[in-house]
Amino acid sequence: MKPVLREESGATLAPEPPALSEREFTGIQQFVYREAGIWLSPAKKALVVGRLSRRLRELGCPSFSAYLRRAEEDSAERVRLLDALCTHETHFFREPRHFDFLANEVLPRWRGQGDTGSGEGKRVRVWSAGCSTGEEPFSLAMVLRHHLPAEEGWEIDILATDLSTRILEQARQARWPVEKAAQIPKPYLRAYMLRGVGSQEAWMKADATLRALVRFQRVNLNDDNGVVGRFDLVFCRNVLIYFDPASRARAVERLLTHLYPQGMLFLGHSESLLGLGTRVRALMPTVYAPRA
Repeated sequence: MKPVLREESGATLAPEPPALSEREFTGIQQFVYREAGIWLSPAKKALVVGRLSRRLRELGCPSFSAYLRRAEEDSAERVRLLDALCTHETHFFREPRHFDFLANEVLPRWRGQGDTGSGEGKRVRVWSAGCSTGEEPFSLAMVLRHHLPAEEGWEIDILATDLSTRILEQARQARWPVEKAAQIPKPYLRAYMLRGVGSQEAWMKADATLRALVRFQRVNLNDDNGVVGRFDLVFCRNVLIYFDPASRARAVERLLTHLYPQGMLFLGHSESLLGLGTRVRALMPTVYAPRA
């Protein structure tokens, strides 16, 4: 057993994490790829140690291989491992040209014609795939609600999904550090965000009308994911970069099956469908529509 380290003051420090061997790292790579379609590059080895060591200590696992065996046998622990390794950061109105495209071109057209072109009239369905802590779906909610008023009969339904149950629980709270207010255009901030008071003054929260537009579901883009129906807009940005080409092609095909023929797929700025042989046409860089 490794000795517990102590500071000179006598305070007890946590024991050093076990070493992660190349064989163990390969096992974790293969596990994550099999379960989520995400390939962890060798550069992620330090991340694996950093994100899993505390859980090993909590469970009393003597090695990463012992922990991996436990995750393979325990579905709840499997989800927890994926939660730890497959999350990504985001912020409000990330890649603003997408929101400008909606606000300046797509939504005025829908509003002018009184429908989205899907045959569903004034019902708008949106899927935010890989929603992380909620900034993307709530950015979409602000833009859609602002340009498609409820008073005119527009119904907005945003499905926000992620692989991580822990991250989804945070997103459901619709609550963020107030520093993130700087990312939100002032008209939207004033209309839809509430500043905490007293002990909550360091936080802000989406108001009830905005929260009512967004629902959450755990979805693994690497399998038949239980998402039902079709959508006018699918946002899957800065998610596919973690997939290898084969997994990326399968995930894109699943996303496209959930698009209305007049729908649009939005990807991240560093993502492309080139070489995937997909049945889409580009409307602008990283925005695609199904081919007729």
